Amino acid sequence: MPKIAPWDEAEEPEITPLTAAQAQALREQQPSLSPWRVVAWQVVVGILLALAAWLLTGQASVAWSAGYGALAVVVPAIVFARGLMSQFSSFNAATAGFGFFVWEAVKIAVSVGMLFAAPQLVPDLSWLAMLIGLIVTMKVYWVALLMRPEQKRSSGRG
Repeated sequence: MPKIAPWDEAEEPEITPLTAAQAQALREQQPSLSPWRVVAWQVVVGILLALAAWLLTGQASVAWSAGYGALAVVVPAIVFARGLMSQFSSFNAATAGFGFFVWEAVKIAVSVGMLFAAPQLVPDLSWLAMLIGLIVTMKVYWVALLMRPEQKRSSGRG
């Protein structure tokens, strides 16, 4: 039985590796977003949420609940960022990919553990305030993607 290729090999584009200068120019053109910057923004949002909860309700327990919800995002994000930035995670593409999934699993486990511990750690826990703190702080990832450094325009190309 003849083997059918999903594409015509004659039309396959030739792949050429980038030179060091081309790779540097590409990195400058598309700057990356530091995970620590995202974590910092999450901390700021968590503090603002806790303050807003306290000002709106006048109840410290609601503020602690919202703050704990934010912590249930921030603490695992710190663990995740630290794991991804470790030297072991940058040996090669395979270890980096495997490391990403391992640290993501650790992040989820820490988040779930913190949520299970919430009723024992936060007196008079307000589940609604905690969930609002959790969800709003988690949405910082999307805001950070929208606010990442602007791509630089390439010069001299037409």
